[in-house]
Amino acid sequence: MSDLTLNVYSEHFIDLSIYQSGIEHCDAGHSFGPARREHYLFHYALSGSGTLYAETSSGSTATHEISAGEGFLIYPQQLATYVADADDPWAYTWIEFDGLRVKECLEQTSLSESHPVFRPLAEDQAAQMVREMTYIAEHPEASIIDIIGHLYLFFDHFVRSAQLDAAPRTRKMRDYYVNAAVGYIEKNYHRKITIEEIAAICGIDRSYFGKIFHDAVGHSPQEFLMRYRMIKASELLKHTDMSITDIASAVSYENPLHFSRAFKKVQGVSPRSWRNQHRVD
Repeated sequence: MSDLTLNVYSEHFIDLSIYQSGIEHCDAGHSFGPARREHYLFHYALSGSGTLYAETSSGSTATHEISAGEGFLIYPQQLATYVADADDPWAYTWIEFDGLRVKECLEQTSLSESHPVFRPLAEDQAAQMVREMTYIAEHPEASIIDIIGHLYLFFDHFVRSAQLDAAPRTRKMRDYYVNAAVGYIEKNYHRKITIEEIAAICGIDRSYFGKIFHDAVGHSPQEFLMRYRMIKASELLKHTDMSITDIASAVSYENPLHFSRAFKKVQGVSPRSWRNQHRVD
């Protein structure tokens, strides 16, 4: 039977957030999938080998052989299956993560949906990356701030170890618009704001704004706004005695039922259940 360590995180952040981490020493032929994930999922093979079957950008399925010292990145909504070798099954560590800057940073690397295999271009950075992944997986009792700190270090080493020499490093107008939009959302999430209003603040057309925001963040402006509101609602549920109705109003939902549906879509459980699980006395 596989030896599994699994950690699940329920407190999430905007810029960079962790959803799962773990280490598994797999049995021969052990498989997972086919499945799609909501977030980015990175595995690194510590020993042994296995096979990844991953959907490409064109919709076909590609087969990738993975050995110790290599890894693979599964993208959000990418259909994938991975199987441990029958003779030399792998042990791997993994992190499921997402955030505002993830998509943009990954564009600087050699990785893509059609080329998901991680073969480090900088061995020293990869070694530090693995240390951070192992720390996160082996410290489930650590505070979320400690875990997020190590997650930032993991992601920095990960990107550096897979970064192309020709990766663009110049800031673009897209960055300015996206930063302005996120800043406006952070200051005004508690009131009724529209995507048209945010685009107008940036001084650009709504459709163009929607495109560059999605390209940079990986979510539409509407979805990002909803997720930000639910993260703020989570903070109120955890740290205050406010009623569900008052919390809904605090994040600009007049109808508590609509708020509860949105919250469950983001956090996976109802606001009341989330509070019972995470309340800080």
